[in-house]
Amino acid sequence: MSLIRGTALQGFPGLVAELGGDAGALLALAQLPPAAVGDHDSFVSYRSVVAVLEAAAVATAAPDFGRRLAMRQGLEILGPVGVAARTAATVGAALQSIQQYLAVYSPAIAIEVNPPADGGRLASLEWRLVVRHPPPHAQAAELALGVALRVFQLLAGPDFRPTSLQVRHRPLGPREAYDDSFGCPVEFGAALHGFHFPAELLRRPLASDGDVHALVEQYLGTIAVPSSRATADAVADLVRHMLPTGGLDLDLVARQLSLHRRTLQRQLAAQGTSFAALVDQVRRDEAERCLRETDMPLSQLAGVLGLSEQSALTRACRRWFGAPPREVRRSTRMSH
Repeated sequence: MSLIRGTALQGFPGLVAELGGDAGALLALAQLPPAAVGDHDSFVSYRSVVAVLEAAAVATAAPDFGRRLAMRQGLEILGPVGVAARTAATVGAALQSIQQYLAVYSPAIAIEVNPPADGGRLASLEWRLVVRHPPPHAQAAELALGVALRVFQLLAGPDFRPTSLQVRHRPLGPREAYDDSFGCPVEFGAALHGFHFPAELLRRPLASDGDVHALVEQYLGTIAVPSSRATADAVADLVRHMLPTGGLDLDLVARQLSLHRRTLQRQLAAQGTSFAALVDQVRRDEAERCLRETDMPLSQLAGVLGLSEQSALTRACRRWFGAPPREVRRSTRMSH
């Protein structure tokens, strides 16, 4: 089971109460102990956190529940990871600390900060779940992006706004509300959750404390889960990112994990799976998510899944779901 710190739900009971809901009932339904909410020393199931956020949005009739909750959270929810960021020398170094040690907060999620491509001016931040078979998590994604915005405002200044924001789902409520929350253009149905920002911010100096930073990173190094571990989840995460390139194969993934292909095959077999099975499962999960959450044309979806043509998508959907993609899209929309 993948876990997350109880601070992931910091502010949850108060927000639910303000919106006229019953936080206790929602937590009980998701089998989350109330005492763990807001407690950094408590671990809870990340799937339960995702589920309770989605349930709260429905119960309180607040499609922007995740964005509202983000206003009650900040760098402090990360505990010592946040301290490492606060004491870093630059904004870029702070983000690197968060990226490197986020597994201490939760091994179920990851961020990736990328410098500009081809000499451009914009860097990017991506947030994602790094587990197989992720449940619908639009509220969790918007909560994470809202918290990321607040972290940037703490590090880079209160006037910081992304230049653009990307989310993988359709709008949750009026599009104008996203302008109020993020202050930038938003791309819906995107390939990832994240935002772009001026790369120059990465070089901005912070009021650092090198001694404290070194001590905190030393401590984090003793408790962090290695991010490069070759588990089925790590392979599935790589597959998810590499599918649209059309160049996915076992050797390429093995090289990314610094493993020989036979070593990777043995490790996957020990976990009861295989590379081919993981590729098929990731394709299935991504197809189901895109059909449920986006209006992406089917020809484009086939490309996103690394399939040669739309007819291959149709055959795959019949095998996975017993129905062609348009019918799957209609049925999933009706059930949500």
